[in-house]
Order: sequence, then structure tokens, then C-alpha cells
Amino acid sequence: MSAAGRPTPRPARPDDLDAFLSLLAHCAVSRPAKQEAESERIWASLMAREGLTVFVSPVENQLVATCTLITAPNLLRAGRAHAFLENVATHRDWQGRGHGRAVVSCALDAAWAANCHQVLLQSGRADPRVHQFYEKLGFVPGLRTAYCAHRPDEI
Repeated sequence: MSAAGRPTPRPARPDDLDAFLSLLAHCAVSRPAKQEAESERIWASLMAREGLTVFVSPVENQLVATCTLITAPNLLRAGRAHAFLENVATHRDWQGRGHGRAVVSCALDAAWAANCHQVLLQSGRADPRVHQFYEKLGFVPGLRTAYCAHRPDEI
């Protein structure tokens, strides 16, 4: 957080793993990886993956919001990439203070800087406040139909 008290989002760093896992423990998202070694392996892969950026909003030594931007090359749309926004989460004690907005806005800025033609986002949340949040950030519902295939052994 800046000296003026405004969120200052940034890309996550390799040394953010512990703070990131602590953030996930306070969010209404699905369960994280169970084993420490597995978490470390996955985090290292996230940090190294080209076209993937985890954005975080820090407050002192704590991370209070995050989202993940995935950009992918595309032979359509005149060769302009497309992007996907995933895992948007804000610590329940920090909701409504601009941190979620800050990380999503930072991700959108990065997508536009990468010349993406669109950013796709899906939400499984029924809370209308969640949908209002995304709409205020420029996401338009109903332009696409989302489909989801689950692993057969997880149904």
C-alpha cells in the first residue's frame, strides 16, 4: 500500500509464496494445494511460466488481494493475443478497500499492453455484488456463453 493509503498492486515474486498461501486461507475460493512441496512446485511453475502473471496487492508484509492473468498467442483476431483472468480473490478483512479493483485493473492494463484483443473472465459466484464488481471494471456479461468440462472422476 502506498504512503497515501492507496493499493499498489504488483506482479508476485518467488518469495511471496507463504504470504500468498496465507491470503488464500482467508478467501472464498476453492481449496489450495495440500502439501508444502506441491505448493512450492506449483508456485515455481507459475513464476516461470511465460504469458502468466500473478498480481498481488501487498499491505506491509501481507498480501490482501490477487488475480492471475494468462495471455495466449492467437492466429485469429489479426494475430492479437487473448487473455484469461482467473483466481480473483481478496482477503475478507480487506474487501471494499480497492485492493481487488487494483489487481484486476493492473491485470487489464498488462493485457492491453500485450495487445490482447479481449480478456475473458468467468465467475461461479452467485453473489450479485461480485458481478457488479466485475461490471464496474468493464466486464460485460452475456457476450459469450461459457462451457465447462470437468474431469470425469471429479463429477
